[in-house]
Amino acid sequence: MSISQAAFNFIENRISPIAGRLSTQRHIMAIRDGFISAMPFMIVGSFLLVFAYPPFSTDSSWGIARWWLGAAEKHQVAILTPFNMTMGIMSIYITAAIAYNLAQSYKLDPFMAAMLALMSFLLVAAPQTEKMLPTAALGGVGIFTAILVAVYTTELIRFLKLHNIGISLPEQVPAKIKQSFDLLIPILAVVITLYPLSLLVQHQFNLLLPQAIMALFQPLISAADSLPAILLAVLIGHLLWFAGIHGAVIVSGMLQAFWLTNLGINQDALAVGHPMPHIFMEAFWTFFIVIGGSGATFGLVLLYLRSRSAHLRSIGKLSLVPSCFNINEPVIFGTPIVMNPTFFIPFITAPIVNSIIAYSAVKLDLIGRVISVVPWTAPAPIGAAWATGWDFRAALLVLLLAAVSALIYYPFFKVYEQQLLDQEVSEADQIEQTQGVTE
Repeated sequence: MSISQAAFNFIENRISPIAGRLSTQRHIMAIRDGFISAMPFMIVGSFLLVFAYPPFSTDSSWGIARWWLGAAEKHQVAILTPFNMTMGIMSIYITAAIAYNLAQSYKLDPFMAAMLALMSFLLVAAPQTEKMLPTAALGGVGIFTAILVAVYTTELIRFLKLHNIGISLPEQVPAKIKQSFDLLIPILAVVITLYPLSLLVQHQFNLLLPQAIMALFQPLISAADSLPAILLAVLIGHLLWFAGIHGAVIVSGMLQAFWLTNLGINQDALAVGHPMPHIFMEAFWTFFIVIGGSGATFGLVLLYLRSRSAHLRSIGKLSLVPSCFNINEPVIFGTPIVMNPTFFIPFITAPIVNSIIAYSAVKLDLIGRVISVVPWTAPAPIGAAWATGWDFRAALLVLLLAAVSALIYYPFFKVYEQQLLDQEVSEADQIEQTQGVTE
């Protein structure tokens, strides 16, 4: 048995079943869908952040730059208010969204679950003091707490319902009133369990619960921002893709909390004028690593457009526009790349090389760091510039990475092209022979 065949068997028999179960696990799906639901708030908030902190040097003499810098300084509070109400409190939206989706998967009342999760999160993350709610833990700091609280409160509702613990009302009582009373016991349970824990943490460590949880996760956050962690995520995601499982969904679902936490820390650092510490975020993954989609296939699509094979040329034409918007299912399944030994090496290697180059470029301050949430369907050069505060050096880097990906794919593309050409010639000969016999 060849090494490649052994690898395919391992992926198919060992990794694929586990990945398949993870991709359909209700808690992971709820967390992933919760982040997606909150994404519009974060995109708009991040977009406004660029207006508050223009991408120009303070000593710039360019007219537009001087006007923008002056307007941003004068109206900074007004500009940042929508940001503070979106990105600044993103953990609130995430808590409610995760609880809603998880309750929906259990066929519970999703709205009531979302309300309980929201109340519980505010109880531990923003206890009122002097008629004011502290917001320090409502942004990126509170993301891990948001996930834990949403899962806990929803599972609490489910547990109480399974054991018929609640207030029974007569049938004549309207359904909406029944639903509201169904939350009485869960609210009391939260106050009895979660709130004392929060008070204990505040008393012992002088920290809010989200800040304490953040401190526990800090080593993991730091490790997740390293190059080895990025390469591991790329490897796992693309091995799953090669086995026919949407690896990007699994990887992004598991890393989303780290990405948003890193983003929140970078935005806080930008606001106070400190160096931004983190590199690995969703925009970094989308626009620098997997240009054109998983496997960094945009370069391959460009090669297809000049192919001598009619099949590959047609796939290139069909895939060009979707690939510009980071949708590459047409090229992955049209080639096909999935379980195709010819493309195994470049499909894994291209995003790994992109990761190393892009990480090094950011580490050496050749391009800016990510400060914005950008729709993943944005064309890579535009998305990269947008994500880094309109640093157009990032757009140039994307073009370079696309060219590198094309070079990595080129020899394997030529091998596969020749295989198809031989196949097309053989099929043409068979057709001619068949027609000759018929005549």
